[in-house]
Amino acid sequence: MKVELLSVTPDAEKLIETAARTAYRSFAKQKIGTEKKIIRLVISKGHYSVLEHAYATFKISGVSRAFTHQLVRHRLCSFTQQSQRYVNESKFSYIEPSSIKTNPNTHTMFTKFMKESKKVYLELQRSGIKNEDARFVLPNAVESQIVVTANIREWRHIIKLRGNPDAQWEIRNAAIQILKIFKIKMPTIFEDFDIDDKKKVIRNKG
Repeated sequence: MKVELLSVTPDAEKLIETAARTAYRSFAKQKIGTEKKIIRLVISKGHYSVLEHAYATFKISGVSRAFTHQLVRHRLCSFTQQSQRYVNESKFSYIEPSSIKTNPNTHTMFTKFMKESKKVYLELQRSGIKNEDARFVLPNAVESQIVVTANIREWRHIIKLRGNPDAQWEIRNAAIQILKIFKIKMPTIFEDFDIDDKKKVIRNKG
């Protein structure tokens, strides 16, 4: 899996401070570094609407279609995903869960099914079936890539939900990588999230 930050709102924390001070009409208090205090205040009070003024766009690659099916459920995001209609998947790569890969019996079953799926896909193509219909035999394990844009309020929601220990491992790993980037780009906005690298989960202190 690879997570790349493609775009982010410049001076996002300062922008959010301006939005918050518009609500409180407290521009006289705005100085260098004051964004930290007011961001902590609005987050502690649950005034998350001001976070919606800043955005970030990520490209996530080397993930399964099972992963992207989960991610696109976040309806406040904008998505552009690798197409299985226009892209020829005859040489598709796939993601294999470690729980399957580490078991010799299940690994054999899994890889056998992947080969059979690829074989049937190719046979359908040779029979004159278009990619848009041949793709019906492709498994959720097929590797994909997706570009995602969302406002910072939504990214906080995704990180909190998908970084939870109960979340599926692949999307949880993505949430951790995204959070690591945000902790560099917008440290104050995400300082109430901690990453447990050993257990590969995210804890929210809020």
